[in-house]
Parts: sequence; structure tokens; C-alpha cells
Amino acid sequence: MIEFKNVSKIYEDTNTKALNNLNISIENGEFVFIVGASGAGKSTFLKLMMREEVSSSGSININGYDLNHMKKRDIPYFRRTLGIVFRDFRLIPTMNVYDNIAYAMRVIGSRESEIRKRVPYLLGLVGLSSKARSKPSQLSGGEQQRVALARSLANNANMIIADEPTGNIDPRMSYEIVDLLDHINSEGTTVIMVTHDYHLVKTFNHRVITIKNGEIESDYPDASHIDVEPYQFDDIDNEIGAYFVEDNSSDFDYLMKTYGVEASSDDVLEVDVENTEGGDE
Repeated sequence: MIEFKNVSKIYEDTNTKALNNLNISIENGEFVFIVGASGAGKSTFLKLMMREEVSSSGSININGYDLNHMKKRDIPYFRRTLGIVFRDFRLIPTMNVYDNIAYAMRVIGSRESEIRKRVPYLLGLVGLSSKARSKPSQLSGGEQQRVALARSLANNANMIIADEPTGNIDPRMSYEIVDLLDHINSEGTTVIMVTHDYHLVKTFNHRVITIKNGEIESDYPDASHIDVEPYQFDDIDNEIGAYFVEDNSSDFDYLMKTYGVEASSDDVLEVDVENTEGGDE
């Protein structure tokens, strides 16, 4: 469960009030769209949820954790209850698809026998079993985002936070990604998705929270109030030209931080890969 009570966030260095007196309650198993204009406070809201920021006042409780009074050593364990999907995928370009997913399990010490079972299952779930040995640069944008989605599920997170996951892909692929999220939600996983695509919101018709000027402008149980047409596709395919990923070590550093491992892109991560299937040593 997610509970924001009277939450405000002020950035003191610029005296900017990013959020003002937010009160939000989200039950386990809900699918919630977060919408609003750029600068409305959506990013700050997500940062508070992921405990990248701490609120200036009020209280936040997520998955049984009191985020305002959390000890530093508990932050990585809290984040492992979350699956996080980003707009820019944040895949590691030197790793193939299998290892990008397996990586999330290896850094928290999962056994290779467990990884060999879990990763193929996730690849099948997102429809990429045939792409296990492909590098990110060989995939379309939609395929890269499906890898990122599979990675977010690697450690059995009970909640997915998706920060504009369709921002870099076309409407057809966007539909596929949210359809996957919808399927995952139907199995009991909570999904919180920030988006600017009101057509997607209308299509999937879940709860919609609108943030404006750092405050909750509206909170509707569905998308019936949104005056746009839903997406309608006669068929769904994956025919998109290849996208390429920059070799950015910050993606590595961010993922290490997310999973609570004290290492950086300049360090050597030693992993036992002797019997790894589907991965390049």
C-alpha cells in the first residue's frame, strides 16, 4: 500500500515548493496513471516514492516502510520491493538481453540456478525468448523497453513504478508496453505509471491522478472524464527500425545504487558465470 499524508517538498537551495500537502492512498493491486504538465511535480512525486528524496513535511508509507524515518541501510532493501522502468530504458549496452535481466538478480546475490529459471520465464513473459543473446543496440525501442520491464520483475517486486515508459517509442509499441503492464497488474502487481499520453490512459481506463502546480488537481477512478479517443490497432507487430543505446556508465552506477551495491562503473564486479546459460562472460 502507498500512503502519502500531508506531504510537501521544498527545495531549499532554490526555495521551490515542488509538492504541497499531497494526500494519496493507493491500494495493493491498483493500476494508477499519474498525469500533469511538465514541471507539475510528477518527477518529485516519483523520487519521494523511490526514496531518492525525502519530504519536507508529512509522512510516506510504502510496502510497510516509513520512508521519512528509514535508516540508510534499509533503503536498498526497500527499493528491492519496487520494479522501476524508465523512459530511456537504462540497459547496459555491453551486456546481452539475458545478462541485462540476470544482472538485477546477481547484484543482490541470487543463485545462478535461480537465475537460469527466472530469466527465461521473464523473457517469455515479455515475448523476447528469441532475443536472449542480442545486445541492446540490436533491438527496437519497444523491445528495449520490454527488456527493461522484464528486469524490473527479476526480483519479484510487488510494485512497478514506470516513469514515462512509452516516451521514446511509437504509439503501437506504447500500446504493447502498457498492455504488458496491464497483464502484470492483473496478476496482482501494483502499477504506478507517469505518462503524457492521454490516448493510452483512455485506452486502458484505470485510475487517473492529475498533479498541477505541486497539488492534486483531480483523482478519478477511471478515464471516463478524458476527452480523447482510445488507441485502436487492427494488429500489433514489432516492426520498428533499430534504436541504439549510448554507452553511458551512469546507467551502471544508477542500477548499482538502486540494488544497494557499493560499486561504481570504475570497479570490477566479480560474478560466477561458469554455468550461466544465455550470457556472454
